[in-house]
Amino acid sequence: MIKLETCPVCKNSSYSEYLECKDHFLTRETFQIVECSSCHFKFTNPRPEEENNAAYYKSQEYISHSNVKGGVLNSLYHKVRNYTIARKYKIVNRYSSGEKILDIGCGTGELLHHFKNKGWDTTGIEPDEGAGKFAVDNYHLQITDLDSLTSSGKYQFDVIMMWHVLEHVNQLDEYLQKIKSILHENGTFIVAVPNSNSWDARHYKSNWAAYDVPRHLYHFDQGSINNLMEQHMFKLEKTIPMKFDAYYISLLSEKYRTGKENFLKGFLNGFYSNSYACLNQKNYSSLIFIYKIK
Repeated sequence: MIKLETCPVCKNSSYSEYLECKDHFLTRETFQIVECSSCHFKFTNPRPEEENNAAYYKSQEYISHSNVKGGVLNSLYHKVRNYTIARKYKIVNRYSSGEKILDIGCGTGELLHHFKNKGWDTTGIEPDEGAGKFAVDNYHLQITDLDSLTSSGKYQFDVIMMWHVLEHVNQLDEYLQKIKSILHENGTFIVAVPNSNSWDARHYKSNWAAYDVPRHLYHFDQGSINNLMEQHMFKLEKTIPMKFDAYYISLLSEKYRTGKENFLKGFLNGFYSNSYACLNQKNYSSLIFIYKIK
């Protein structure tokens, strides 16, 4: 395990224990989430060393890395994904100044494949070897890595997307600097993350599925992610809710909390979370942030 001595956002060295969470998904190990005493950013600390991260993703049940549809929750995820792919395309198309796109953490490639079919020039990054191979074999996508893109110096993407990926990145500052170096000066950076200030996060506490320790290293809210992006000279253009996430996360959190699936209660809590967010600073369970370079 490695322990961070300073806050990843404001670099303050003082923080306190916030929540102790279990890895409900895979190992059942317990991890600590701490909160910065200055900017109140929450992050998993200590956390696995970077070279050991892969062990915490090795499961056919890790949905974004597989096409397993068994079980009600997995089937629900895949059905909703078909709708959200079309919605994501509309959002990206609305804010893009061109059609050269990079999807960081593209998983098995369904979203990027949709863009490719629409005539976009597509590139993907996917660290999971199995998911990346599926994307290449089934959709003939170009899959590479960030270091290859930055070292070539020739890539200027109109859009770079990270859908529920930023919370997994080990070296935040270094990674964001690399992203900025390959984004066109008029380009669009789209980031979606869970919101630790949502109603469902506060309701489920240590059982909130979107904490997902230790795979999720950071637990953003609207303030902390915008503070981070400001430091890297990204300006916020728009914040957009991901309303379906509240239902899926509440269903999974309910299972973690009680040990069994309760679809009615999970659905009702998802509905309540969305309703509460509508009236309270748009604090939906997950949020999409649209950024431009300053």
